[in-house]
Amino acid sequence: MEANTTTNKTLRPCIEESKDWDNTENLYIEGDNLEVLKLLQNSYFNKVKMIYIDPPYNTGNDFIYIDDFAQNIDEYEEAKGSFDEEGNRLFKNTDTNGRFHSDWCSMIYPRLVLARNLLANDGVIFISIDEKEFSNLKLIADEIFGNNNYRNQLLVRRRIKSLNFQFAENGLKSFNVGFEYILVYAKSDKSIFRALRMKKENLSDKGSWNVFWSNADRPSMRYEILGFKPDKGQWRWKKELADKAVKNYKIFEENFSDKMTLEEYWAKNDKNLRFVRRIADGKGKNGGVQYWVAPNDTSLRTSNWTDIEVSQIAKDFESLFNNPKNKDLIKTIIETIYDKNAIILDFFSGSATTAHAVMQLNAEDGGKRKFIMVQLPEKTDEKSEAFKAGYKNICEIGKERIRRAGEKIKEEAGLNGQDLDIGFRVLKLDSSNMKDIYYSADEYDQGMLENMQSNTKEDRTDLDLLFGCLVDWGLELDKPYTIKKINGHKVHIYNEGDLVACFEKDLDMKTIDEIAKLQALRVVFSDNSFVDSATKINVAEHFKMIAPDTDIKVI
Repeated sequence: MEANTTTNKTLRPCIEESKDWDNTENLYIEGDNLEVLKLLQNSYFNKVKMIYIDPPYNTGNDFIYIDDFAQNIDEYEEAKGSFDEEGNRLFKNTDTNGRFHSDWCSMIYPRLVLARNLLANDGVIFISIDEKEFSNLKLIADEIFGNNNYRNQLLVRRRIKSLNFQFAENGLKSFNVGFEYILVYAKSDKSIFRALRMKKENLSDKGSWNVFWSNADRPSMRYEILGFKPDKGQWRWKKELADKAVKNYKIFEENFSDKMTLEEYWAKNDKNLRFVRRIADGKGKNGGVQYWVAPNDTSLRTSNWTDIEVSQIAKDFESLFNNPKNKDLIKTIIETIYDKNAIILDFFSGSATTAHAVMQLNAEDGGKRKFIMVQLPEKTDEKSEAFKAGYKNICEIGKERIRRAGEKIKEEAGLNGQDLDIGFRVLKLDSSNMKDIYYSADEYDQGMLENMQSNTKEDRTDLDLLFGCLVDWGLELDKPYTIKKINGHKVHIYNEGDLVACFEKDLDMKTIDEIAKLQALRVVFSDNSFVDSATKINVAEHFKMIAPDTDIKVI
């Protein structure tokens, strides 16, 4: 129910806190992620290829969101001290709370419902969690994404704390925790991961011979090799490959075996040859037929990721944030996604490690991935290094990290980093751009309506209204736009005509004609753009003649 409840909030652009506003395709959104996820539903429905989140683990010290409550704010604040002076829905869920697990589940559930809507049909979500809420999260995710779309639980190494050492001699109530989980769910069976490889331990420079026969039963894959044909099972490769591999080995045996090893011969031929042989008097199901396995310093990565640490101890800007997520961990997660133009979403952004990882990977492989970071501007502890350094909330830390990390990545990339997008548009969650009368005009008498100059709030700019329209109309928020003067009036043209907006007063018909000739998909005017209701009706009829395919909206 909470996920399906509409919101009357909007997103307001903040150019002064952004970087490369006009050209970037990355977004940094400040505000309660539940409200933000609702606002993103139309613009990014089925478009996000990968989501990574690191929600609060509910350790008893974490702050979590409260989305619904029976008491009013004053009562609840008195009972739990949960709201700040701005009414942020945030409280410290201590383990003495009788609804300790229930409150956490109620927080995470609607956010995952909305997140699933945003995922592309072949999209995936990765969720970090520890053992305290693992079982609850697994049940919730099974219900939302479907148990059939559960893919893996990854194990990631956690730095071991020494708290238990002092009690070891007297016995322990529990063992030190050495790892955390990352739950992996797909949107559908269309989701396919790129196979990742990892460095092997105890490397060998020698190849090995393995049985060429397999227990799978495909009659079409049973054929004669070196005088032997199996009665059941199958060979590992199709006949053309096997025949070529037999020939390769014969060439080596007859011409090179007295001069070099098979490994040396393979390396000399660009490591692209296969070999098949048969042991003399070979018996058994495979008749002694073998294929050569080349030396390899890597193996396929499994769900055991304990070679990667969860947190990162950094000596650069990141150290201002306690226990930032390991950039290499998230970069490895992103590498599992084939699409190098993917939209990557993190709605518990924290110190913006995910944004850092996206930019780093783009620099390394030439990708054009885009990020959307969402974070509530939680206040930093006054005793923290971040607060002392002038960062009053987590969002300020995250934005500054992206700025610094992006510049460093671009500098290290050199010429290869010229097209690298290291900017971001900052958008901030706020109340609606519209006055209350816009939503409930029937409650006001006609005299009040005639004296009302505009439906929009006085403190809102044209850019606020433009982005409010983008949210309402479901357009992506990262596209370019221009401002054009038409007969002295300012006209916003978004993404080459996906939307055209003019919020100026008392537009003349000549200007309206010129706007109609732009043949935009959508056009938005302010209610006070027209002298009276009759003019508004005439404009609608005018558009039907000049631009019949244009949708018109008046706010």
